[in-house]
Amino acid sequence: MSDYFMQLFSSTGGRAGVTVVLLAVLLIFAVHLQKSKTLSVKSMTYTAIALTLAIVLSNFKLFHMPFGGSITPFSMLFVVLIGYWFGAIPGVLGGVTYGLLQLIIAPYVIHPAQLLLDYPLAFGALGVSGFFCNKPNGLIKGYAVGVLGRWVFSSLSGCIFFASYAPENMNPIIYSVLYNGFYMGGEAVLTIGLLLVPSFKRAIEQIKNALHV
Repeated sequence: MSDYFMQLFSSTGGRAGVTVVLLAVLLIFAVHLQKSKTLSVKSMTYTAIALTLAIVLSNFKLFHMPFGGSITPFSMLFVVLIGYWFGAIPGVLGGVTYGLLQLIIAPYVIHPAQLLLDYPLAFGALGVSGFFCNKPNGLIKGYAVGVLGRWVFSSLSGCIFFASYAPENMNPIIYSVLYNGFYMGGEAVLTIGLLLVPSFKRAIEQIKNALHV
């Protein structure tokens, strides 16, 4: 069955199907921004830039794990920023969009439930940063909770569908939690360090304020 899904999502028809879903998510995204009166050329431009930077940075792997996953230079941050700039619903939709883009670019699917856990749900969780957009130190809090959400979904996928990768005599749940926590936690530490730099933090806040003028 795993070979079937890999071939399906690597095929032209499979990629076309994901693209249709992606376009539907983008339409919902635009409609929500319009209803919340934040739809503008500026907001869509910054969302597109954030997603593009996330995709580009995801291809620069500082450390690559043997069975998938890697520490990248701040790729998750730019997905989180969509939620921080526009709120939770646009943030989740932005994260789902990013997950679907990753599914088109480099699909690894062995089961429909694994697809949902590893792509739209895991990356969509990064958008919960929007719940912290008006809180003190909201970006750091939102980033931490978003990464935690992605870690939960990816760990659940790992212990259900990739238990065979666990070393002999090691609990698959512990293995998946540690495996996913290593590379996500590594990137989170680097990113939070960046967010503590005053000049970078000010730049992010200035962009956020300009988007809501």
